[in-house]
Amino acid sequence: MKLLRCAAMLVAALATLGAMLSAAAAETRTVRDSAGREVQVPAHVARIFAAGPPAAVLLYTLAPDKLVGWPRDLGADAKAMLPARYAGLPVVGRLTGHEASAGAAAIAAAHPDLIVDVGDVEPEYSELADRIQAQSGIPYVLIDGSLAKTGATYRMLGDIVGEPARAAELADESDRLLAEAKAAAGSGGQLRVYYGRGKDGLETGLGGSINVEFLGAAGLANVAAAAGDGELKKVTLDQVAGWNPDVIVTLDPGFFDALSTDPRWKGVNAVRDRRVYLAPNAPFGWIDSPPGVNRLLGVRWVAGQLYPQALPGDLRALTRDFYARYYQVDLSDTQLDQLLDTAMRKLP
Repeated sequence: MKLLRCAAMLVAALATLGAMLSAAAAETRTVRDSAGREVQVPAHVARIFAAGPPAAVLLYTLAPDKLVGWPRDLGADAKAMLPARYAGLPVVGRLTGHEASAGAAAIAAAHPDLIVDVGDVEPEYSELADRIQAQSGIPYVLIDGSLAKTGATYRMLGDIVGEPARAAELADESDRLLAEAKAAAGSGGQLRVYYGRGKDGLETGLGGSINVEFLGAAGLANVAAAAGDGELKKVTLDQVAGWNPDVIVTLDPGFFDALSTDPRWKGVNAVRDRRVYLAPNAPFGWIDSPPGVNRLLGVRWVAGQLYPQALPGDLRALTRDFYARYYQVDLSDTQLDQLLDTAMRKLP
């Protein structure tokens, strides 16, 4: 009898151990990120640390309640527009870029289940992900943030963080916005565009820069690609004049205003023809700042401005829908008027 009881206890113990091992295995799963790294992520992800601003915006649009904080201060305009519970999230620092300020201690203090970076998928970012993951013990996934791949980005991240339905909705809408802009651009000759950053407008993105991806998505040629490939770079007014763009696009109101009074710019085709466009920037830039999914609306906006015959539509309705769908913001008429006053401004 004792042997039978012992055998029964052993069987029960083995069954319990098996159940525990099965449960433990179910607590994590292996995913392959955009860099080809195999990462063990929790089966249930509740708290996510965004490595940089593009990741933060993407996560905010997809799963705002899982975002543990912002990589940098949002600024007063963005905070005033976003729902208070998200605008009030703490600044936890960023892991990427020249402004990187967070380390393993900051990550530990935020108690995340997962770290997500979105953007360029280069060896240096894979090495950073491996290093931070080893230091913190927190799984770290690297997701391709190419604008053209936004739909795939949403679907991949939605699967990883347990939001597949929401991801599918945003992916489908993102694909639609990009397809509309591409189709409109194909209706005419390719326009040559200069993207001016900063108060003097003399910082821009070179060929291949993530900061000028919105131009390619809208079917526009980046004139600064003539200076070679690279990221952001200061250029000279003589260089811009030599490129002589058909169109200038900027996020900076000071630069936009200066173009109507500074005689040095008057010989540039875009200024002479009054084809200069100022993109809104709240709560995030429509064309950049950061170079994230916030650019979707900007691509659709700039394509509509430049190809109105091929892409007619109600910008007011489009903007209201985008802010509600992506940012969880029901714009007031005043807020909408302010955004569109910027988006429709013309040089005097």
